[in-house]
Amino acid sequence: MDEPRANAEPGRPVRKRVLIVALNYAPELVGCAKYTTELAEELAARGHAVEVVTGPPYYPSWSVSEGYSGARWSNSELNGVMVHRAPLYVPSRPTGLRRVVHLASFGAAAMPTAVWVARRFKPDLVFAVAPTLAATAAALAAAKVSGAKSWLHVQDFEVDAAFDLGVLNNGAARKVALGFEKSLLKRFDHVSSISPAMVERLAAKGVDAARTSEFRNWVDVDAVQVFASSNTRYRQELGIPEDRIVALYSGNMAGKQGLEALGQVAAHLRAAKANVSLLLCGDGPARAELERTCQGMDTVHFLPLQPMDRLPELLGTADIHLLPQRPEAADLVLPSKLTGMLASGRPVVAMAAAGTGLDHEVSGCGLAVAPTAEAMTAAVLELATNAAMRRTLGAAGRLRAEERWRKSAIIDGFEAGADDGVT
Repeated sequence: MDEPRANAEPGRPVRKRVLIVALNYAPELVGCAKYTTELAEELAARGHAVEVVTGPPYYPSWSVSEGYSGARWSNSELNGVMVHRAPLYVPSRPTGLRRVVHLASFGAAAMPTAVWVARRFKPDLVFAVAPTLAATAAALAAAKVSGAKSWLHVQDFEVDAAFDLGVLNNGAARKVALGFEKSLLKRFDHVSSISPAMVERLAAKGVDAARTSEFRNWVDVDAVQVFASSNTRYRQELGIPEDRIVALYSGNMAGKQGLEALGQVAAHLRAAKANVSLLLCGDGPARAELERTCQGMDTVHFLPLQPMDRLPELLGTADIHLLPQRPEAADLVLPSKLTGMLASGRPVVAMAAAGTGLDHEVSGCGLAVAPTAEAMTAAVLELATNAAMRRTLGAAGRLRAEERWRKSAIIDGFEAGADDGVT
């Protein structure tokens, strides 16, 4: 590998040196990549030196993006951050076993990369993002060779999710995987997750509460302005009348989202002759089946993932946001797309059982419903015919985003934890 350039500005003092090990990073637009990238770039903008060990961009299409390679190492500087990309096996059809090989391939390639970077970069903190746990050994090794503190951030509990959602189904393998996870969690100086319920799960997995914290995802509330739904370019481009209610799903289209329900919702709304159009925006392995289900429905519109500079207007095109989720995923993940939904000033209809973390986050700014197409349809119809309720819940969501999900405040908290030595 070629020796990279330092990412600190000449003559500018470096506050801390942070090495991030994460499978997903820019230019990917959704999921963990968005938050890892924004964290790295914000820390760099604040005067920290930041380097990242990651893979080539491939998600959610499960195809390595043009201009990148899954077969070789590369280094580049991106928005003030030095990015080291390790080889990665990316299956075009991600079955359970292929996913395991995919994750393991990154863990294997990330190990020498992270150690090499750590020896040269000498970080104060090594910050690892799960998924994937396969790369945590690389982060721990990098911390050991450099004398840095280690911090593991759990965006979702991938082992539990893989088995609970049926991606993997071998009982003996689950026991081994959970044992591996537990041993890794105990070795980090600090472990965080994105919601109170998920932090509680860390404790249930044996992590000392004194070494845990909530480090939630965020939204740049100042960048997400509140649009008038009836007056956006998306409506004009798609030919959606100004007086028609738009229910939007935007994000990754994969198994744990429970997207099959959206096709049924579309059919129910059509049968009810509701004045509602569905706008389904995203990419992923579940999209093709969803398109087949909705074929011939002129009230359903599909878009690919949209560029970040158009995301605020896309979110503002909605009158209602849809957040499907399989019940097995409750408190294993907290959908990252929720932050933008709230900031857009629109109500959310979320599939969330009472008492779950998602139910708590949506309460007062949307409707939490049972994980069925019938329940989601009923909630959409209720909101579609009640403009006052939409305005009230949407305004509450915007306020909640400003108070709980503000990007600058959350990263301030991360900095404070790093400055305190992540004890």
